[in-house]
Amino acid sequence: MVRFGILGFGLHAAKRLMPGFALAQNCQVTALSRRSMDKAQESAWTHNIPLAFDSAEDLCQSSEVDAVFVTTPNACHLADVLLAIRCGKPVLCEKPMGVHADECRLMVEAARSAGLLLGVAQVFRFEESAARLRERLSSGQIGKVVFARSEFSFPGGAGHARTWIHDPAVAGGGPIADVGVHCVDTLRYVLQDEVERVSARGTQDGGLESAAALTLEFSRGTLATVLVSFRAEYRTPLEFVGETGVVRAEDGLNVERPITLELRRAGVLAETEQVSNRLAYAKQVDAFADAVEGKAKFPVRGEDGWQNQEILDAAYRGLKSGRAEAVVRVG
Repeated sequence: MVRFGILGFGLHAAKRLMPGFALAQNCQVTALSRRSMDKAQESAWTHNIPLAFDSAEDLCQSSEVDAVFVTTPNACHLADVLLAIRCGKPVLCEKPMGVHADECRLMVEAARSAGLLLGVAQVFRFEESAARLRERLSSGQIGKVVFARSEFSFPGGAGHARTWIHDPAVAGGGPIADVGVHCVDTLRYVLQDEVERVSARGTQDGGLESAAALTLEFSRGTLATVLVSFRAEYRTPLEFVGETGVVRAEDGLNVERPITLELRRAGVLAETEQVSNRLAYAKQVDAFADAVEGKAKFPVRGEDGWQNQEILDAAYRGLKSGRAEAVVRVG
């Protein structure tokens, strides 16, 4: 049983991570940290977590913590991951891994030098919907994939609980960084391919993009679009258009309700399949726990987070240049 310490326990930890840990089989949360001891103790009491800290270093050094889950705001990830590594702890870091690719490189190099596991919490890789779409494409069900589409929008304007997502110095970007990274990573995973170039257009709001449209050019020829926004209603469709058919899920990245996958041929609905993503967060932490214990490899390595960040960086360059920008391939 692997004991996690959650560094930066906030809304995401309370709403998503703790319900996932409750369903997990091989791990539990034994410690958390927040910026104030009063809030840390309150969260620990609410979620029945034994240890509360107001110091990240104290959490990382605790003998009751086997692995650290970094869930602090984006700009804090580099310092927090490096701290956990210095304390000899394997680290699972929330997405996006950093605010630019050089930060991700530093994290990966530190973990390699220390011989410690570094993973990225791209939770949608643990969804049943993403796994089944990947299997359908791998089997050749729709032939060569010509187009792909992933969208993620939600009403994240004034009054949203995560107020820091609108602060450029803390978030590092708008919806491209916050949820676009999910779209990018899911497309990489389902297509089993890498992005070579990115084009981007967006609308600005307070120094950050509030909505954006990206075009991703994959190495095997698939053209993919990613649409993200903090100003539109919640939606997470996934669609793959091949030479002989289309597979899609209207809400493919949703974890709260059953997902219906559709296969269409010649414009006609040919097949449906219903799957559940309710165990995605539990599968993610159990997979990391198994990797900590040497039972299996964690499927979303630090290098994957670094590669995702190279794509995000290219998208932000494209917003400024108006051109398609090349993506650096991580070695």
